[in-house]
Amino acid sequence: MTPTPLLDLFAVENLLNDDQKMIRDSVRSFSREVYAPKVQECFREERFPNELIPQIGELGVLGANLHGYGCAGLDAVSYGLIMREVEYVDSGYRSFVSVQGALCMYPIYAFGSEEQKQRYLPRMATGELIGCFGLTEPDSGSDPGSMRTFAKKVDGGYILNGAKMWITNAPLAGVAIVWAKTEENNAKSIRGFLVDREMKGFSTPKMSHKLSLRASLTGEIVLEDVFVPDENILPNVSGLKGPLSCLNQARYGISWGVLGAAMSCFDTALSYTRERVQFDRPIAGFQLTQNKLVEMAARIVHGHLLCHHLAGLKEAGQLTPIQVSLAKRENVRTALEIARESRSMLGGNGIMDEYPIMRHSMNLESVFTYEGTHEIHTLAIGRALTGLNAFSS
Repeated sequence: MTPTPLLDLFAVENLLNDDQKMIRDSVRSFSREVYAPKVQECFREERFPNELIPQIGELGVLGANLHGYGCAGLDAVSYGLIMREVEYVDSGYRSFVSVQGALCMYPIYAFGSEEQKQRYLPRMATGELIGCFGLTEPDSGSDPGSMRTFAKKVDGGYILNGAKMWITNAPLAGVAIVWAKTEENNAKSIRGFLVDREMKGFSTPKMSHKLSLRASLTGEIVLEDVFVPDENILPNVSGLKGPLSCLNQARYGISWGVLGAAMSCFDTALSYTRERVQFDRPIAGFQLTQNKLVEMAARIVHGHLLCHHLAGLKEAGQLTPIQVSLAKRENVRTALEIARESRSMLGGNGIMDEYPIMRHSMNLESVFTYEGTHEIHTLAIGRALTGLNAFSS
């Protein structure tokens, strides 16, 4: 399949400098030539291609926007392009990269001690050490403040008990960033803990039989009297600010990433309708088909312009959580609707896994929900607009 010159047609790619284009092209080449041939089989077998992790590390995409400690130190646009190019292939691939960098390496980088940064980040940047992010619980999703995982202070550290669910990378993680409630001086707070794989009482059973993100490993985190030493607590953050700031980093990447999934579906639909002949002509020549293609193309262009604007705000240190919420909400919805429209344009062939559309559509159903559901982002934006909180009475 030859990618459409859609973004060149509207001069969106003209916004990129030479370094950004080089990063885009190198990640695109690896993702489409090395990773993509494995995705269909991995999706069928519900597994992640672990054998590619060292190459993903060599590519420099893990924690790519962090500086030092073996990380690439890329700008916000370059990081966004990485997310777009990996999700063009599969949302599970982007989830792996995003969780490792934004949810696991970032809190160590932003809130960890220098010793913690030196101990974890270089190995995480190469993929030698994989992390997972433990916030969501069986009974605590959109309301993380209601978490039940608890850390009791003891001599030399803490004893952790609780459970986390829907945790990307958990089954293969060597370290988990676990957020737990503590009770110190009669004041409850939430702290971040670095829980190493070898700690007694820590386990990560795999969650199976998913119908979405099947080429991504998802698991639980089970904590049964796990002793975590004082040196493994993130020292420079407390309260929900810690996990929410990590989610903000991840949502920024998602806003770019889902445009890759949308582009993949669009490219597939465009290529198919040019070749599919009905009533003695390619169906791309019919007005209804062209209307669908134009609507999809316009929304992809709009999504990119939004992301480029966000990147400028991020580089200037002016990006707010509400701005990221709007971008995540709008671009994920755009990508999901484009996947559904593209599927219909392929007719019955649209449900076959020889084409990527149905896989993208199923994956995007999860992306629509995780890192803040569509509805929660709606309410957060509504609160910012009206000054009224719809979350609670």
